[in-house]
Amino acid sequence: MTDNKHTRTDREVEVPAEHAGRRLDKYLRAELKGVPASLLFRLLRKGKVRVNDKKAQPNYRLEAGDLLRLPQIRLPDAIPPPPLPVSLLRTIDQTVIHEDDALLVLDKPADIAVHVGTGVSGGVIEALRQLRPDQPDLELAHRLDRDTSGLLMVAKTPSMLRHLQRVLREEDSLKRRYLALVRGDWPEELAEVRAPLHRTEQSVIVAEHGLPSLTRFAPRRRFGGTATLVQAELITGRKHQIRAHTRHAGFPIAGDKKYGSTTFNQRIHQLASPRLYLHAAELEIPLPDSTILRVSAPMPAAWQRPLGNLSGRAPHRRSGSRR
Repeated sequence: MTDNKHTRTDREVEVPAEHAGRRLDKYLRAELKGVPASLLFRLLRKGKVRVNDKKAQPNYRLEAGDLLRLPQIRLPDAIPPPPLPVSLLRTIDQTVIHEDDALLVLDKPADIAVHVGTGVSGGVIEALRQLRPDQPDLELAHRLDRDTSGLLMVAKTPSMLRHLQRVLREEDSLKRRYLALVRGDWPEELAEVRAPLHRTEQSVIVAEHGLPSLTRFAPRRRFGGTATLVQAELITGRKHQIRAHTRHAGFPIAGDKKYGSTTFNQRIHQLASPRLYLHAAELEIPLPDSTILRVSAPMPAAWQRPLGNLSGRAPHRRSGSRR
């Protein structure tokens, strides 16, 4: 099938100042929602999308006032996405814990995906777009694994999305602290894990040729020699970073089917229903006006039963230890 069968009359769009600095390909994916990325890149490659009447590369940075010529795209086999379950919409609507003109922060429950995917008809972002049809620029600023609960940022404007993506790339700029229940007695002196991570088709592994990755840790509660509740602070933000770093250190997270210990998981699951014990608990977000937004999400209620069945004590702090 040729591109001509997908196009009708071209339309022109003037880039508003709000989108200045955004990559052309990312703007198109937001402007032409539902269009396969492969088709968008093919249209760009063949010059079917024009910027100021010129062919442009996908990584071109838009300027305010740029005139885009976009083909009207007809997808003969496209089917409108089905309405999401009312229960999911209600859940997502009730998890918003901060909102301003440019930013949403949610306390995402475990077992809810952040976006549509294999076997998932819709997640957090699809639910928000269905709940808020008058806010067309809603975009995830980052990701949480489906089984991970806690704080998730959603940008309401393109400028906030670019700002959050920038600060996420800057080490120690945006603070992200998680709680994790791990196997064994986490040593107080193990204050950080610095191990390069490499993504394979199946998982993430520590490898010399991987990307530099750093997580800081501090024990928060000990359960004899069985388990430790630790705080994990992301300095870099690689896929599955905390899960891979805890396993590398010898203290895998409870309930982690991919990186965890089968024996330890079985022991913890005897105390409560199976789940991943990883929770995004705190965010300190530098905003464009130079203020800091601090948001926290309490430990999930589902953690109370297994923690209550473990004998715990507050971690002893040695002189000069990291706080």
